[in-house]
Amino acid sequence: MKNKRLISPSFLSANFLHLEKDIEMINKSEADWFHLDIMDGVFVPNISFGMPIIKQINKLAKKPLDVHLMIVDPDKYINDFKEAGADILTVHYEACRHLHRTLQSIKLAGMKTGVSLNPHTSVDLLEDVIQDIDVVLIMSVNPGFGGQNFIENTYAKVRKLKKIITEKNSNTLIEIDGGVNLQNAEKLFEAGADVLVAGSAVFKSENPTKTISLLKNE
Repeated sequence: MKNKRLISPSFLSANFLHLEKDIEMINKSEADWFHLDIMDGVFVPNISFGMPIIKQINKLAKKPLDVHLMIVDPDKYINDFKEAGADILTVHYEACRHLHRTLQSIKLAGMKTGVSLNPHTSVDLLEDVIQDIDVVLIMSVNPGFGGQNFIENTYAKVRKLKKIITEKNSNTLIEIDGGVNLQNAEKLFEAGADVLVAGSAVFKSENPTKTISLLKNE
C-alpha cells in the first residue's frame, strides 16, 4: 500500500490578524488539507477557536477541512461541526466512551471519520474498529502544548499501525501531528505515514509555500 504523502498545515500557527492571506496561501500551495485544532480547555489545557472561525475559513478554503477535536463529549457537537464545514472529523480515543457509535454518527453526518491517539495510547486498541476509520491521527507530542519536542517512539507506532491496517485490508490513512518538520518528514513517510500536520514548520518559515512543497516532495 503506497503512502499518500499529504500535507495538512495547522492553522493554530497561522496569523489570525491576516487569516484570509494565510488561507489563500494554502489554497495556492501544494498542501492538501486545512488542519484545524479545536481545544476546549478541559480535555487539553488550552482553548483555541470554535465554530465561527471554522465557518469563516470554510467560506474561502478550496481544500478539505481536517478538523481535530481535542474536547470532551465530542458526540454532542458532531452535526454542528458538519454544519460549520468540517470534511474530516477527528475525535480522541481517550474522549469517547463508545468509539464505534461515535464513528457511525460522524459517517451518518456525511464526514470522513478520524480517531486521534495520545502518545501513551496503544495503536492495538483500534484493531477492532480500523475498518470504520478513515484517518488515524497519531499525536507525536502531548496535545494542548506548543513548542514540544517530537516523540521518537512515533516511528515505531506508525510501523505497528501500518501493519494492522495492511492485515485488516483497510484503507485507513495515518496522520502525524506534533513537531513535524523538514528534518523528520521523510522518515515519517518511510515509516508508513500518509498525512503530515505541520504548524510552526510552515507558518513560521520564510517561504511557507516552498516549505509545504519540500515537506511533500523531499
